[in-house]
Amino acid sequence: MSSASTIVSSRTAAQNAAVVTEFFDRYRAHDVDGMVDLCTINADFSYPPFEVWGKQRVLRGDGKVGTVGKPIWTGLITAFPNLSNVVHSVDANDEGDVVVQVDIGGTQRHPWGLILPAGKTFSEPHIFLFRLNSDGLIESVTGYWNNAGISQQLGHMEVD
Repeated sequence: MSSASTIVSSRTAAQNAAVVTEFFDRYRAHDVDGMVDLCTINADFSYPPFEVWGKQRVLRGDGKVGTVGKPIWTGLITAFPNLSNVVHSVDANDEGDVVVQVDIGGTQRHPWGLILPAGKTFSEPHIFLFRLNSDGLIESVTGYWNNAGISQQLGHMEVD
């Protein structure tokens, strides 16, 4: 008598929350490669408030973690060498959805987009939505914040 059994890999909400907590620990340590290592090779990336206007193009925060997210995170850490985050809550479910409330902030020492450094500091609340796969890897990252609030704190107000 043989019985075929299917092994189903199930992750708990606590396991999913732990992966995202590790992501922010690595972010706080400025370990961008470590952050990317927690993601799938083709993980989606979306920062809807992110826009950098140039003379002939606009860069937006939509694409993949490896091609859009990694350069944004690296640029932020370069412009704000003391960039840090304070995680206030991590809510997860067994299906791989994780919502994080976090404050991100730092003191600007180098240009960030069109914002020249004036040595000013920002701290702004962010909401992140993560989606993890059954292997415990992040397959999408979406972040929301008030971009005008950051610009104001850094002393940069554009008027069209």
